[in-house]
Amino acid sequence: MANIRKRGNSYQIRVSCGYDKDGNQVTKSMTWKPEPSMTEKQAEKEVQKQAMLFEERCLKGCTVTSVKFEELAEKWFEEYGKPNLRNYTLDGMRKVTKRVYPAIGHLKVDKITSRHIQQFITDLSVNGKSLRDGNTLARKTVVHHLSFISDVMTFAVKLGMIPDNPCSAVIVPKGKKKEKEIYTIDEVKRLFELSENAPMKYRTFLSLSVYSGFRRAEMLGLEWKDVDFENNIISIRRTSNYTTAYGYFTDTTKTKTSQRSMKFPAHIMELLKDWKAEQAKQAELMGNKWVNTDRLFTKDNGEPMFTGMPYKWLERLCTANNLPFYGIHSLRHFYASTLINANVDVATVSSALGHSAIGTTTNIYLHAFQNANARAGEAIASVLDFTSAKDDKDKSDGEDTAS
Repeated sequence: MANIRKRGNSYQIRVSCGYDKDGNQVTKSMTWKPEPSMTEKQAEKEVQKQAMLFEERCLKGCTVTSVKFEELAEKWFEEYGKPNLRNYTLDGMRKVTKRVYPAIGHLKVDKITSRHIQQFITDLSVNGKSLRDGNTLARKTVVHHLSFISDVMTFAVKLGMIPDNPCSAVIVPKGKKKEKEIYTIDEVKRLFELSENAPMKYRTFLSLSVYSGFRRAEMLGLEWKDVDFENNIISIRRTSNYTTAYGYFTDTTKTKTSQRSMKFPAHIMELLKDWKAEQAKQAELMGNKWVNTDRLFTKDNGEPMFTGMPYKWLERLCTANNLPFYGIHSLRHFYASTLINANVDVATVSSALGHSAIGTTTNIYLHAFQNANARAGEAIASVLDFTSAKDDKDKSDGEDTAS
């Protein structure tokens, strides 16, 4: 809306045309002087009309300095990303620029259309390959690319560079849905057997993962002060992460609801006591080379355990013993599916997993819940069938007696 200021016998009309790439407001102004014959009331009415006309002219011809997508994206990283996003999320955003910048980084932001972005996203879904192993990109990875572009475009809207976000009309192709690979109960039992001869830190990591469903970063963020041996309770308060850009760093949990406390069986707590005693011996052996971090899971010198160490250990263990390897996160899936199969209610499962909403749990484990519901239906059917059969038998017996 135009701003009007009276200055002596004239009026100054100012109109905002948004912001330039440096965040500075771009304005245009004009001076309007009423005819000497006009009354004050007539002048005020006319200046409102002139202001409206001037604003229309400005907005039609307003050309805010246009910038290339890559330039604006880097500004977004500095002004929004770094102050507001977690390091792990920021690092993930940086990784998607490897594909986004070559595709649209050279285009002016105000010239990028929904079609430009849709073509990039569709091509990524069909032809995109993982930079790590060359496999077809997961749909979730494609969504991350679109989310990054959308965040930058939303930033451009707020700066007044474009009227709306072109990403709102873009669709990510569905692709093939991959079933979760989850260890069976027999496979987990076999892993426990094989881990009896493994280093205690890995044996402890495996057991705690299976009995807790904690995320890997949550496991690695555990400190001994989080373990209440008296009440058999372990609390999640932080995560431990590693990225090439930031190295090792401690971060907050994924969501507020991810901060949670859980009670554990006595044998798990005994295993933790044994591991704590062994870790203390290791610290004594290392002397002044020991780095005291209070972490449960550490390197041999006490520093936080590298995030890939449990993964590589489990992969070697499975490969050496002809067991399928589904990754560390599959242990969390095993925990969740076991609770669901035991008919634990969805709210409890969601809370135990540290999900921010029950809907997240039902979406991720929809198939498991469907199977559990089917078994519940079968259980009712078997009871009713039994009752019906019993009633028929009693009726038959009654008829025989009567005859």
